[in-house]
Amino acid sequence: MPKVSSVIVPYATYLRVYEPLAAFPESERGHWARYARRPEHPSYQDELRRSLADLLPTPPVVVPVQESADAFVLDVDGVVCVCPWRTRLRGWQALGGLADELPPPVLDAVLPPVVRRQAGQDYERWLARNPDARPWIRTATWQVPLNWFVLVSDEEREYAKGSAEEAPLLRYRTPMVQARRRVARALRTLRDSIEEGPLIDGLVDVGRWLEEFHPRSLVELDYGGLVHVVPADALEGDHSAADVAEGIDALRRGDGLAAGAAYGRLVDRWRTVRDRRSAN
Repeated sequence: MPKVSSVIVPYATYLRVYEPLAAFPESERGHWARYARRPEHPSYQDELRRSLADLLPTPPVVVPVQESADAFVLDVDGVVCVCPWRTRLRGWQALGGLADELPPPVLDAVLPPVVRRQAGQDYERWLARNPDARPWIRTATWQVPLNWFVLVSDEEREYAKGSAEEAPLLRYRTPMVQARRRVARALRTLRDSIEEGPLIDGLVDVGRWLEEFHPRSLVELDYGGLVHVVPADALEGDHSAADVAEGIDALRRGDGLAAGAAYGRLVDRWRTVRDRRSAN
């Protein structure tokens, strides 16, 4: 479990891919092998705090000047796997979606147009040199996108309440081959049962993203900082992956009532979480 920090940054949740060292180009492999041998590694809270600190100067540093050399590290059945932060790339990509999240006056006040325009031009030049670049981490705020739950099962759920020394934890980890298989099965069912829409589009998108990685990778869905703002009893009772699986199975059987009941549980649970965003 992660250590409790004196400064907690809540709200963000994560979908991560940990790839074995063999999946990386030789030029990177040595760096990650040495990095993995370090006695300690920074946490997701460290990464988020660094990113927020960059927004304090005037003008704000919306995207790091240099790419991060940090990563999350796991031992998966004796194989060292790493999940590079790629903070710079993710910053560029997040910047592109801000217009859909914030009203123009608020966005201009937080991140002046000239700063956003310069960052966009930098990204275009960088992408021209790195057309196949993709992040190992996807981030959401105040929610876990429902399509993420398709990748995991309730049996893979890890929950710990936390203590004075340890932060709460709620996450799922699953082999890449299993995650891809679940996406394919869910897409077949959804396309046979419902009209094309955001749920199917989101699942197609995350499925394509997973195809970019080594088949021996591990996929992690982490509630991240959200565990600090959702009450412990709500976290303990949160079995969203089971509800998603039950809903898809009901659709497969043609049981619309059971599918609707599972979806209703999900809507009620995540509406409560989103209401906390409004309250803050």
